[in-house]
Parts: sequence; structure tokens; C-alpha cells
Amino acid sequence: GDRSTGAYGESFIFGNALLYNKWLVDIEESMNENASISVVSPRYWTIFNDDVTWPSAYFYVADMLYKQFGDTQSIKDRYPSMRRWVQHMTSTQMQDYILMKDTYGDWCMPPESPELIHSEDPARKTSGQVLSTTVFYSILQLMEKFANMNGLPADAKEYAELAVKIKEAYNKKFFNAEKGQYDNNTVTANLLSLRLGLVPEGSEDKVFANIVDKTENDCKGHVSAGVLGIQHLMRGLTERGGLELAYKIVTNETYPSWGYMIKNGATTIWELWNGDTANPAMNSRNHVMLLGDLLIWFYEDLAGIKNDPSSVGYKKLWMEPVFPKDLSHVNASYVSPYGKIISEWKRNDNKLVWNITIPANTTATIKLPVAFNVNIDKTQAGVHNVQKTNDALVVELGSGQYTLQSE
Repeated sequence: GDRSTGAYGESFIFGNALLYNKWLVDIEESMNENASISVVSPRYWTIFNDDVTWPSAYFYVADMLYKQFGDTQSIKDRYPSMRRWVQHMTSTQMQDYILMKDTYGDWCMPPESPELIHSEDPARKTSGQVLSTTVFYSILQLMEKFANMNGLPADAKEYAELAVKIKEAYNKKFFNAEKGQYDNNTVTANLLSLRLGLVPEGSEDKVFANIVDKTENDCKGHVSAGVLGIQHLMRGLTERGGLELAYKIVTNETYPSWGYMIKNGATTIWELWNGDTANPAMNSRNHVMLLGDLLIWFYEDLAGIKNDPSSVGYKKLWMEPVFPKDLSHVNASYVSPYGKIISEWKRNDNKLVWNITIPANTTATIKLPVAFNVNIDKTQAGVHNVQKTNDALVVELGSGQYTLQSE
């Protein structure tokens, strides 16, 4: 379960394609005759829970290999066992289109008391049915894509139709449309529903308002989710206008925060946000799951190093960095399959200098707020297209080195 998003974040720092390609084989070989996925792979311990959230790593990691490295082989090779697992879960764990079971919950939701390992406050706990159903819905979306990649349109149609029924049943059971809340209104319940595509059209802003309210008020602008919610927290806040709240969370030095760990001597990520005070019975001091989507946020949002939605393996980039008001400098590089991508920007109020390197055989779409007053020489080599709207400057670039600068 830790690797569901952890593998994606790691891919920006390490060349982890071979490791995770091999690990998907381990997961497949650890499955039992019913197609249950082992909690631990390789199967050092034999634990089959038949829930959704931990086995989701099998699907999310395969998709990460495709998006980050252009690896289609893992999806082709693993698809039959993935299909068997989906069939097993729908026939044994689904009732009225709700996935009924979850074992570990939103693991390591910051507890209300510093000596606790897990929260005992019902208001902080997210229903296992919410967790399993939202994640299973997202797996079906991946399986629809995987089926099409394997030339299996009938399978793809089957997954799409099942996903529609699950979404309808899920919203009927858990969504309060008037309040814009899912179940007991935890950040994780609302966040997973929003980012995984289950919120009915037109209700997104209401749901997001509850995520912000719970984070700002109940959690005092600190981490407001456990390991499942935090896989989406930073990007989920940023993409809907909560950039400053995301930046506050990442720069906090009081509990619970990454800064609190650093301030208290951590050189690796603790398993518990309160790893200095909780019972050592379950208290790993090197447990990168709590990085959640933080690494992805650093690269994709702060630096703007991101796959274009139409691209895999960084054949085409979408570079639209965000600019928290108190952040003046970002310097990032990523070794893509086509070569090193570099994004370094410095800003002083509305004055920006942004240095970009785009590797050979790739292109990039650059998008910047017009407030930076950056003008592009349309005759410069590599500049393919320049468009300016009331809000943004959008530029199509070929490979090369560029400096975009405020006038």
C-alpha cells in the first residue's frame, strides 16, 4: 500500500523502472489460486485480506511505469492476472456495487493525542467502504485503459459500465449533496471522491470547500489525512485554488508535519507523524509512505515538469509551474527517457526568470500567468507557437535551452 503513490514520487529521483517492473512480477507470483493479492510481496508473510487499498499498488505502479517510462510491457504481461483479481473482488467483496471491506483504513491519520499510534476519534476515521469503493472505481478506470491498450474493447466496455454503476451506488449511499460531504466528512473521504472522479458534476466546489475547511479549521492548517488521503492532498489542494494552504502544510514545523520530523532530528521519514512520542510498538523511523504526493507536487507543480496529458515517457511536456507567494526559487531536474529536463525559476514579486532545458526529440507546452509580463521572440529557434490570453501566456517549444524573463 505504501508504494501506491510512493513509486510515482520516487520515479523523479531514482531510475526505478527495472525495480518496479520486477516487483509487479513478485506481486503476480504471490497471488493465490483465487487471484487474491498478497498484502506483502514477495510473500515473506502470507496475508490475504481481499480488500482494495493495499492491492491497488499492483495497478497504480503499472500505470506509473507506463506514464513515466512509456513501459507498455508490464501492463500487457500482467493484464490477465489483474483481470482475475477484479473478477474475484466483484464476485466476493462487492454488494450492491459497494466494496464492503477494508483492513488497514486511512493508515496513520494524525492522532488527536501524541501518545496514540492510531486515532480513536470517529470524526477522523474514514469508512472502509468509502476507501475501498473509491479506490476500486479508480482501478476500473485504469483497467478500461489497460484493456484498450491490449486490444480488448469488450473488456474495456465491461469495466466502464461497472464503474458507472459503482459511482451511482456510491453517491446514493455516501454523498450529502446539500452539504457537499461524503459520509462523515473526513478530508480523505472527500478528497478521494473528488480526485478519483466520483463527485457529481456541479458539486465539486462544495466538496472542495469542505476539504479546505476541515484542513484549515479542524486540523489547523496541518496534515489532514492518513496514508490514503495524503496520496492526493498536495495536488488536490493546488489544482483547485488551495496552493497557499498546500504551501503552509509543507512548510509547517509543528505537529503533524514533515517539518516537525526534521525539527526533531529526523533524517528519514517516520511511519508516524508523532514518531517521537508514540508507542514504539509500531514506529518505523524509515517509512517513506508519508511523503504521499509531496515529491510529485515538487516536480510537477512547483517545477512544472509534467507529462502532457496526451503523452507518456515525457515525449511531450506540460510545464505550468505554480508560484506560492513566499517561494522565490525552484531548481529541479529530471532524467526522462529522452534526457535531462531542467526547470529553474527565480521570482521577485511579478518579476520572473525561468531557465528551461527540453531534451532532444521532445516538445513542451509552457504556460505562465500574464502578470509576469514575459514576452517571447517568435523568431527564436525552437519557438513553434505563441498565444496570449487575458490570463496566460502559452508557448509551444521544441528541444533546446530557453530563458523566459519578465520585461
